[in-house]
Amino acid sequence: MSSKDWIEKDFYAVLGVDKAASADDIKKAYRKVARESHPDHNPGDPKAEERFKAASEAYNVLSDSGRRREYDEMRSLFGSGAFRRNARGGGQPGGMPFDVSDMFGGGGGGDRRFGGAGFQDLFSSIFSGGQAGGQAAPRGPARGRDVETEVALDFGDAVRGVTLPLTLRAPGVCDTCHGNGAKPGTQPQTCPVCHGAGVTTRNQGSFSFSEPCRNCQGVGTVVEEKCPECHGSGGVTKTRTMNVRFPAGVADGQRIRLAGRGEPGERGGPAGDLFVHVKVRPDELFGRTGDDVTLTVPVTFAEAVLGTDLRVPTLDGAVTLRVPPGTPSGRVLRARGKGVVRRDGQAGDLLVTLDVVVPARLSDEARTALESFAEQTPPAAREHLDARVRRVS
Repeated sequence: MSSKDWIEKDFYAVLGVDKAASADDIKKAYRKVARESHPDHNPGDPKAEERFKAASEAYNVLSDSGRRREYDEMRSLFGSGAFRRNARGGGQPGGMPFDVSDMFGGGGGGDRRFGGAGFQDLFSSIFSGGQAGGQAAPRGPARGRDVETEVALDFGDAVRGVTLPLTLRAPGVCDTCHGNGAKPGTQPQTCPVCHGAGVTTRNQGSFSFSEPCRNCQGVGTVVEEKCPECHGSGGVTKTRTMNVRFPAGVADGQRIRLAGRGEPGERGGPAGDLFVHVKVRPDELFGRTGDDVTLTVPVTFAEAVLGTDLRVPTLDGAVTLRVPPGTPSGRVLRARGKGVVRRDGQAGDLLVTLDVVVPARLSDEARTALESFAEQTPPAAREHLDARVRRVS
């Protein structure tokens, strides 16, 4: 990324966050924009693809605390309206006529105090690691960007673990030129301007200014005959399928990292990582709390009063639970070891909540029997409530 890009591009606006946004806010905003503009969700939409690329570029800078701090410093010093353009192409700090090229020699001639060096030269020397009187380091291998995607799993697959094929449409190495950007049968040539260094250095009086080579864009090589598939970029947007193992007990909202499965690196650099965000579909019977599986079972009033044996399902079979006589509605029974299996081999429990069902209608016989039961049953202990009612009446 050039110095000009860092000045002109507002990465915060791309993600729709404030400059003071936290790292978590930036991550959430990026995930939202990436989901909405992902090429898989917007096939054939070039604007969505550009927005997706812009969001990835912004997140690549703002997610790194060091690069974000450097970006903020540059924007504060040179960007965000610090120099407003005038008719000559210069700027007007504080509303006074001022051409930045007058200060740094951008319009020819230059200020002798800076050896006639241009603004871009000075800027590159400050922020690209150049040192006065020395040669700036050439651009070396660059790590590829991380890729994020989302996968929905059934409840049972998430609990037991599953291996699924995952299809991604993302930038990858061109299969025709194998990433070098050159037409098959040819090779990239050493840049004749920088001689492979990727940077050019100019001595201006007492100073030495370095900047990325404009002829090769800092790569150190040039492609004379470009690959017909990728047009010299070395990468294409491609569809790839891989098998992904989701471990037993993976939870809703969990993120799985697959090292080296993201975008390929540049100039021989390592590939980025693939992060898979897991969404677990709700089950019609079971729920989950940590490593415990939850289940609600309706019981009749008679079963709760007299007690009974219940046969209930589990994730891998069924168990029988004893309901003690006089069990109230809402009591939780526990089937140990019937929950989610943890990595250490231990398992959570199945928690069964009893729900006493009150019938909406009764037959004449049932009503008569219930009235007889009520006459023989001691009243509920409500003396403390009755006392309060008498005081407020």
